[in-house]
Amino acid sequence: MKNIFKVLFLSILLVTIASCDNEDTVQLTLAPQGSGVITEPAQGTTIVLNPEESQLNPALTINWTSSSYGTPTEITYNVEVALTGTDFAEPFLAASTVNRYVTWNIGELNSIAVSAGLSPFVEGEMDIRIVSTVGTTGSLVQISDVVIIFVTPFTTDLPKIAVPGNHQGWDPGTAQLLASSGFGETDYEGYVWLDGEFKFLAPNETGGFFWGNTDWGNAGAIPTADEETGVISGDLEDVADGEVNCLADPAGYYFVEADTDLLTYSLTPISWGLIGNATPTGWDSDTDMIYDPETRTLKLTIDLTQQDAPDNGIKFRANDSWDLNLGDNGADGTLEKSGANIGVPSDGNYTVTLDLSNPREYTYSLVKNN
Repeated sequence: MKNIFKVLFLSILLVTIASCDNEDTVQLTLAPQGSGVITEPAQGTTIVLNPEESQLNPALTINWTSSSYGTPTEITYNVEVALTGTDFAEPFLAASTVNRYVTWNIGELNSIAVSAGLSPFVEGEMDIRIVSTVGTTGSLVQISDVVIIFVTPFTTDLPKIAVPGNHQGWDPGTAQLLASSGFGETDYEGYVWLDGEFKFLAPNETGGFFWGNTDWGNAGAIPTADEETGVISGDLEDVADGEVNCLADPAGYYFVEADTDLLTYSLTPISWGLIGNATPTGWDSDTDMIYDPETRTLKLTIDLTQQDAPDNGIKFRANDSWDLNLGDNGADGTLEKSGANIGVPSDGNYTVTLDLSNPREYTYSLVKNN
């Protein structure tokens, strides 16, 4: 019986060795014999991506034929894209698969096109190629011919300009931002603590804020604040030799508006308070919030009582007036002008934070201290 087991073990060992030898032989015969060919999309295909459409809708399918290595083996296909004319100097890896197709929805293709360097809302040319390899080390590279397509991507990010100045050491990279109402619009706004002179600064083509970019200062004499409203308004100048710095006097927290097409700007002094029947003073008066320069937020520590929205609760109010107030329509932590009252979940002492540092996307938080 022992001999039978020995014979069986030796037989299995010989088969295993022979199999390994065969695998080694197959590996040695692999060689690039032809790259895959992109069969879809057609050369010159045009795609206009729509931000209003469901981002999950299919936008582009790429199909290609199999690359050949002389012997059947698993092939990895990398789909690379690049700006036309760059010769894939900086290719963007858009997909990696063992299949011979890939489908991107609107959101995915838009992200790929922007990552490849295409500008939002402008038709651009994008190269697509298939790079095939075998093995875990990516050996025996074969590259397909290039297909060029025309893509018009989009962005949902609001255009922004920066406000560097004396209030933050004239550092463009850390300056507070203003946002316009939409892509292509020039009506910028935001909340900024200002102290003395400042400028408005546009981003460069990559979105960075640096001196040397287009900037705007005050045109002509520095305006003074309106005696009744305190609003400072003036004209902008984008000619480097003719402009002077804008001026915020006195120092304080301002609602800043600038139109880089109309070349106008205004500074409205703003103080924010918390009001509502969840506060000690009810709806009769608000409790002032304090600006925190480290976080660029307004904060208040206050005792609040539980009041359920929508009929009761709290709101944020500017300048002791109902002309400008912020509430939360969706109870999701984001604020809207004249939005719904904010409910307080339970009685207690809270740190209330009003964050207006992200222009046109304002948020708040209620953190219970006890």
